[in-house]
Amino acid sequence: MPAYCTNVHPAEDLAGVVAQLDRYAVPVRERLGVDELALGLWLAEPVARGLADDPAARRGLAGELRARGLTVSTLNAFPYGGFHDEVVKHSVYLPTWTDPRRLAYTMECATVLADLLPDSASYGSISTLPLAWREPWTEDDDARAQAALGELTGFLRAEATRHGRPVKLAVEPEPGCVLDTVADAVGWLADRVDHDHVGLCLDTCHLAVSFADPVEAVKSIHATGLSVVKVQASAALEVAEPGSAQGREAIAAFAEPRYLHQVRENTPDGVLAADDLPEALDALPAEHPWRVHFHVPLHARPAAPLTSTTDVLLAAMDAVRATADATPHVEVETYTWTVLPDPVDDLAAGIAAELRWAAEHLGGTA
Repeated sequence: MPAYCTNVHPAEDLAGVVAQLDRYAVPVRERLGVDELALGLWLAEPVARGLADDPAARRGLAGELRARGLTVSTLNAFPYGGFHDEVVKHSVYLPTWTDPRRLAYTMECATVLADLLPDSASYGSISTLPLAWREPWTEDDDARAQAALGELTGFLRAEATRHGRPVKLAVEPEPGCVLDTVADAVGWLADRVDHDHVGLCLDTCHLAVSFADPVEAVKSIHATGLSVVKVQASAALEVAEPGSAQGREAIAAFAEPRYLHQVRENTPDGVLAADDLPEALDALPAEHPWRVHFHVPLHARPAAPLTSTTDVLLAAMDAVRATADATPHVEVETYTWTVLPDPVDDLAAGIAAELRWAAEHLGGTA
């Protein structure tokens, strides 16, 4: 069964992280009727730093997880902190990979994860942002980001030797960022990083929004010798006729103030872009289908005229299995439960239902 990502929960101190295990993760496991449940853990920077500095605290957290039948093989280190602030938007891309704080945070996460990995895990994974939001970005920024990833790789290599198994970085392309698409990420990473320690996080919502062919995208990753280190199993919103009164009303209900919801319109002349849903409603021609970066629960298709891109997820997973030597870590990442037009009353029940769908439709996952 895939992991579920705990960035859906707002805790940003260690006590809060442990409390959310009891409030959400254990009830999810119990509803699924499984002895062990995998988590994709999100640790805000102060929590990661505190754990990295304190081996006893790491052992304590590992014990808390084991006692609850929970395992952790992957961390989501994309959000640095404040992921449940009233307004997040572009701040989620800070600090960038040009900022020493991003490197330090990722090293902290690697230190923590190495001591949380279950005995059964052959490696750990950490997903991270695609360098930065696209503006501003200079050649000097490019060089600084490459140097930071090189320094991180040296650290990961030494840690792998010390622990006997690697922790790998998974760079996650996202619309609007420096590495906007899988093609951008492959082109930037292929000749710049150590493929044994750095690969891609394939977020299938982001992949769908780009309108890239999922099978060809996965093939392009492996053609360069890079790997899919981690899959974030997620689905985007889609509306076939965004210019119709019904389509516009339905999609506008998902415009909300906390997160950025990038939009792409697939026209015969190319893909048009808007950086957020309100901008798209004002500026895009809405003559052709839209896909919107809004992670919607995998098991609950939105009401017509909207749909979701679970077909892209399924095709991408099939391609990963056909191409990869081993199935990467798979993490269901629907962090938007609380900003849905109709938020759920029982979050644990919703997460359990989504994981049940994932287990049934994605087959064998790690």
